[in-house]
Amino acid sequence: MTTPLHFYWRAARAPRYSLLFALPLLLAYEAMAALLAAGRKTAVRNGADVLLKSAFIALAGEWGPRVFEVCLIGTGVWLVARDMKRHGTRLSIAVFAGMVAEVVVLALAFGVVVGGLTSRLLAPLAPLAPLAIGPADALPVATRLMVSLGAGLYEELLFRVVLVALLAFAARRLLGWRPVPAAAAATIAGALLFSTFHYLGPYGDPLALYSFLYRMLAGVFFSALYLGRGFGITAWTHALYDVLVLVVGW
Repeated sequence: MTTPLHFYWRAARAPRYSLLFALPLLLAYEAMAALLAAGRKTAVRNGADVLLKSAFIALAGEWGPRVFEVCLIGTGVWLVARDMKRHGTRLSIAVFAGMVAEVVVLALAFGVVVGGLTSRLLAPLAPLAPLAIGPADALPVATRLMVSLGAGLYEELLFRVVLVALLAFAARRLLGWRPVPAAAAATIAGALLFSTFHYLGPYGDPLALYSFLYRMLAGVFFSALYLGRGFGITAWTHALYDVLVLVVGW
């Protein structure tokens, strides 16, 4: 017999809930980015967003961003439609409410758990200290909010959905590794790249051992969360945590 908790645990990571849950994040980020860029020669956007769309710009020129958005939304619609065909079109509001509650708990616990672990690992070298946010801290509040939402959406898309999956696939096919070692190696390599990514560009953070290890552990955490709870919960957890740090100053 399927209990409500068991149903929620499985349904929340299914495409029909996970991707629809992430949709408001996409719409809010793109709307804010467009409004903040209106009338400006240069505009701030999330770095992962820029990287993903740059690949499409290289292939399709000025139509690249539109092609990317069509591919992204089209793939999402296809996955949701296929999932609904298998499980029915009725969606439960209770599942979405549970996902909101889960995201809030995860985002609040994230900094305490990852920060505490980082502090323990670096106890002989560095005290527990807040992350150095860097130039991004000087941005207007609306821009920081927009970048935070984009981090949850596009960094999870780039580093978890695309990069870790490609690294694991390469380890299995090219190196002949078994699935578990391939996934573990891909997760660690992806976490290293995820952490390094935060120190690049004009709004990159100042390089420090504590923050680098913190973000590497964050990459491992988000990879595990993505595998266990799906894209929607992972993206919103990442976004909400960034909002707490960059906007609220938590």
